[in-house]
Amino acid sequence: MHEISLVRNVFNTLHHEFDEETIPKIKKIKIVAGVLSNIEPILMQNAFEAVVATDAPEFKDAIMDIQILPVIIECLHCQTKSEIKNYTFICSSCQKPSNNIIQGNELLISGVEL
Repeated sequence: MHEISLVRNVFNTLHHEFDEETIPKIKKIKIVAGVLSNIEPILMQNAFEAVVATDAPEFKDAIMDIQILPVIIECLHCQTKSEIKNYTFICSSCQKPSNNIIQGNELLISGVEL
């Protein structure tokens, strides 16, 4: 379950960015994850709760908010942006294949609320 290591990485990043007085004041950790990052929100939430309970009690008052972004490609032939469904990387306008992904690979901390 790679979600445990992802949550630990999030916590390590927050410890690096905030001082020890600020960490317990964090109320919400916002995560943006593209479909291609293979993050399952329920598994990420379960991992968050498990890591808080066992290794990171300083985040006990925080919640994790995960936003999943769809895969969007931009066609190199007609410059149309298309949302990908069922992993079919075909332009919705000209029907040509495209691997020019402009959204959907993300996995980042998009914000923190104190």
